[in-house]
Amino acid sequence: MTIDRMVLAFAGFVVLLGVGLAHFVHPWWIALSIFAGLNMIQAAFTGFCPAAMIFKKLGVKPGVAFR
Repeated sequence: MTIDRMVLAFAGFVVLLGVGLAHFVHPWWIALSIFAGLNMIQAAFTGFCPAAMIFKKLGVKPGVAFR
């Protein structure tokens, strides 16, 4: 799996986790999904993605979008 796919999978997981926690635990957990969404928008415009940097340091092979 490449960094690109790992970043997308991780972002999707964080969004779903935030929605689930907001539904079952406390409504303020929706902030986790909002943070993930804002980070995805920021990464689309700047190319800077903290998750991609972490996955790269963990040795995940590079993809096309995040090198």
